[in-house]
Amino acid sequence: MDALATAQPGVDFGRTATDFARHRAGFPPSLFERLRERGIGIPGQRALDLGTGTGSMARGFARNGSLVTGLDVAPLLLEQARALDRAEDLHIDYRVARAEATGFPDAQFDLVSAGQCWHWFDRPRAAAEVRRLLRPGGRVLIAHFDWLPLPGNVVAATEALILKHNPAWHLAGGSGIHPRWFADLAQAGFEELESFSYDEMVVYSREAWRGRIRASAGVAASLPPERVALFDHEHAELLERSFPADPLRVPHRVFALTGVKA
Repeated sequence: MDALATAQPGVDFGRTATDFARHRAGFPPSLFERLRERGIGIPGQRALDLGTGTGSMARGFARNGSLVTGLDVAPLLLEQARALDRAEDLHIDYRVARAEATGFPDAQFDLVSAGQCWHWFDRPRAAAEVRRLLRPGGRVLIAHFDWLPLPGNVVAATEALILKHNPAWHLAGGSGIHPRWFADLAQAGFEELESFSYDEMVVYSREAWRGRIRASAGVAASLPPERVALFDHEHAELLERSFPADPLRVPHRVFALTGVKA
């Protein structure tokens, strides 16, 4: 549910880079298929992926033949991204910079994406920067792949445990739909706003689910190591006691919003 880098005081995803790379599922192939049908992330398209983290969205576009640059404020995440790219023999140009001030010249990209991270940005500044970076007719994409807390399921129980250990965490109880992002793009001057959403089940081993949760904003990205260890111990006990099936089937929702620079 949460994203990359530290736009919120005390949240630093670089502290959980290893779990982030190993256990966060990333965007499913079905999303890139649907985007490709809409002319997004196609061969030869020059794309910039903001808040790229370990490069899940950037690699999806690179696999389709796009020329991709990934941007993040966390160098440790970019190290993991490069290692994952090498394993697939993909080339993505990674840069360390903020989404609100990328340092690129005007009108350099056909596509600017933000996957799992828009909520960490100064959104009005980021939207204005995206518009500046796009060529006329270029596309912006904001995408999320969020777990779904449903009554009695493993997500709801896990979120309750995160809140026990970190009451300041504010991302619990989401629906996977993000209506506020429409206003962000409209106010920045984007046109032809469209969105779509659909659900997918993600299969995690219990060990992988623990790693996925350690890699979230509410746990290792914001708690000190000794409290992360305590949380992880209690999480293991919770799964053993209440969710003994292995692997776990965890419902997720894909949400995508696109707009065009006139």
